[in-house]
Amino acid sequence: MKKSLLIFSFVLLGVTVLNSCGSNSAKEKPSATKEVASVQYTCPMHSEVISDKPGDCPKCGMALVEKK
Repeated sequence: MKKSLLIFSFVLLGVTVLNSCGSNSAKEKPSATKEVASVQYTCPMHSEVISDKPGDCPKCGMALVEKK
């Protein structure tokens, strides 16, 4: 009885450790992707102009700035 309880305890500990390791790496990857995709640029004079990369406003030629 003691032997089976000891084996059960080690199996439960192993499953807990493996489960926690897998969930941490899965949570980190999407957040890094979201940060890259969430950067947007807009014109200071024309707020309706939005771009995912820096450049110039097509309406007035001003440099686009990072939207916060």
